[in-house]
Amino acid sequence: MSQLINNFPADGVVTINRVILKPEYTIDDLQERVAVLCENVKTYHSDTGFVGGFVALNSGAVSNEGSTIGQAVESPMKDKEALIITFWNSFEEHEASHKSETFQPLFQQVLELCENGNEEIAYEMLWSGAAYDPEQAKAAREAKETHAA
Repeated sequence: MSQLINNFPADGVVTINRVILKPEYTIDDLQERVAVLCENVKTYHSDTGFVGGFVALNSGAVSNEGSTIGQAVESPMKDKEALIITFWNSFEEHEASHKSETFQPLFQQVLELCENGNEEIAYEMLWSGAAYDPEQAKAAREAKETHAA
């Protein structure tokens, strides 16, 4: 299994928080508070289970090629919804990080922005992989054509 997050173990845990901004807050508010929170996690939990993470903002684009729910033009959650995705060695280490005294006040500041409260779901990684480089892609296509019959 190729790894998109360096040093993420094959049996690691991925957690996802879905944030829907309250109308009185902006993306800048979200970025500021999440940056401070993420810096805290990196500082205090890089040696106690945290492997990496990222935050993604709903761009509004809807894939009509990849969606089966109709031909939407733009997501109504554009610039209002974000996902905070983190990677951990274990669920237990993740949970311990949330109990730390340095984490909780910063987490509460992020929750103030949330219209939807917070539900953080943990997932077990089933697959991850990076794209082939051009030479590998050519070889993979050739192998498929050779062995497809």
